[in-house]
Amino acid sequence: MSSFSDYLVSHVIEQEVALFAASERLRARSDSEALHDLRIAVRRLRSLLHPAQGMPGIDEIEAALGELGRLSGPLRDLEVLLPVLEAEGLEKAAALRRPALTSGYVALLASPQWDRLMRLLDGWPLLWRTAERHGVLEGLHARVRKRLAKQWHKLRIALKDPAHDRHRLRLLIKRMRYSLEAYPKDSPLPQKLLAPLKEAQSTLGTWHDYEQWLIRSERELDLMPLQPHWNALHDLAERDADESLERLLKALG
Repeated sequence: MSSFSDYLVSHVIEQEVALFAASERLRARSDSEALHDLRIAVRRLRSLLHPAQGMPGIDEIEAALGELGRLSGPLRDLEVLLPVLEAEGLEKAAALRRPALTSGYVALLASPQWDRLMRLLDGWPLLWRTAERHGVLEGLHARVRKRLAKQWHKLRIALKDPAHDRHRLRLLIKRMRYSLEAYPKDSPLPQKLLAPLKEAQSTLGTWHDYEQWLIRSERELDLMPLQPHWNALHDLAERDADESLERLLKALG
């Protein structure tokens, strides 16, 4: 069990470093992928920690990661939208929204949610090692494997449901994909399924973008001219997503 505990600690620290590095890039506005990479580090941390729920410090960190994810999500949505508006010739609409993105970066890194997460991550390895010395982590490896199997079972059921909810499937697939990357030796899924999982996540992500943009266009009047174009692209994205889900289900066997 000690080697598995070492694996978990080392990978959490690795993603904490990635998270901090992305935050510094975001603070410096050094590149356009900083927020995206920050959110990926958050997702990878959640995938590492979620199967170990109930163990020392895990639930608090997972809750803090969830709060940061919810806080940064609208910023990432806006970040993706702005170049789309510019490509569609709506430079004024993009320019009007850009200050909100810039101020949002500052607010995110100055938020109590960010500070709390950093404090929890910094203190967690010592808490974890103390718990390990006192035998509190007994059964950790088996618990993680059981939780991964449960995630896999939920995804299979959802994929086979003819009335599946694409929004729920997108989240289940994202969690399963990152869990497979986090625990390649313990996941019930073979590594060959990583490619179809990524494809399904990508196509569902594109569909979700158009869903969100169409909702925005109902309340933001300067986006209304794009509705016919976005509706057409939404329908294409929906078809692509359904086809990728069929391929994933076939690959699962």
